[in-house]
Amino acid sequence: MTATETTTRPGRIVALDVARGIAILGTLGTNIWILTDPAGIVGYLNTLGSEPWPQRILMQLAQGKFLGLLTLMFGIGLAIQAASARRAGRPWPGGYRVRAALLLLDGALHYLLVAEFDILMGYALVSMLVCGLVVASARARLWVAVAASAAHVLLLTALVAAIAAEPDSGAPTAPATDVFATGSWWDLVVFRAENVGAFRAEVIFVIPMTIAMFLAGAALYEAGIFDPGSRVLRRKLMLLGAVAAPVDAVVGLCGGEAGVLVARYGVAPFVAVGLLAWIAQFHATPRRAGVVGTGLERIGRTALSCYVAQNVLASALCYGWGLGLAARVDPSLRVPFTVAVYLLVCAVLVVTASWWLRRYR
Repeated sequence: MTATETTTRPGRIVALDVARGIAILGTLGTNIWILTDPAGIVGYLNTLGSEPWPQRILMQLAQGKFLGLLTLMFGIGLAIQAASARRAGRPWPGGYRVRAALLLLDGALHYLLVAEFDILMGYALVSMLVCGLVVASARARLWVAVAASAAHVLLLTALVAAIAAEPDSGAPTAPATDVFATGSWWDLVVFRAENVGAFRAEVIFVIPMTIAMFLAGAALYEAGIFDPGSRVLRRKLMLLGAVAAPVDAVVGLCGGEAGVLVARYGVAPFVAVGLLAWIAQFHATPRRAGVVGTGLERIGRTALSCYVAQNVLASALCYGWGLGLAARVDPSLRVPFTVAVYLLVCAVLVVTASWWLRRYR
């Protein structure tokens, strides 16, 4: 790969692919703790904010930041597709909502068959709402983003207040279950279907935040965040992220369950904006991508496949319908076990994505 190829490719922005790759592997860094818990998402929720410190620190490093980055990426993708349609003289959103409906179906299948923490359904729903707005006036988009942000802050405040007002009895927040450790694949499908309201609540809760971040991503793209000359914009955004990062760490590590939620849904999106700016700045000048950068770029170019595949792979390693390793590992070894599973899945994704892209565009 030449130096210039690391900055742009025909029809592609390499920094955008790298950012998307970081976001995909970063969301795995958040979700891997669900997959390696013997009680799955139920165990994860029952211990949220009270994990042993090594685990809590590692979880906090990923909590919310990469989900925010991926959400910004989706908004940028909408802006790119709308701009492409305008250049080609096609109406926008045109048939985009059909694509969004297919993504919604993909997300529903992913939820039922693979992972109860799927985010694709939420992205599909919000993209149907927002796709027409990305070509609206800047003023209209700003008002919608502000209104959505205000709604999100109110919802988050109400949730945190409810948690703070609830006496800490030490009891689990959800009934214990061993379906993840001992159940068959079909048992898990039935379990997700029976608990669809509880497991899909986050998708509904984050709709206002997702709307705001989709519009923010589109606005940042149009403002030229990936343009080599936009150094001032990127520096301001990096400063924002640098200020938000320690706040996110303190609140998430020391605030218990409520603090984790405030960090994930309130502070982490600002860290994600700074991270996006840093990635854009790193790739603003021609440079060799290196082994790590090339691997991340290839993950980003196959993002949807890698997002689904990482959950399938980790589930096969950890859940009872596969190797069932999560229930077999000594609890004292959970942190190194989780890190090992994460690194193994990442390596498989990089190798597979590289193999695929050497053969297909």
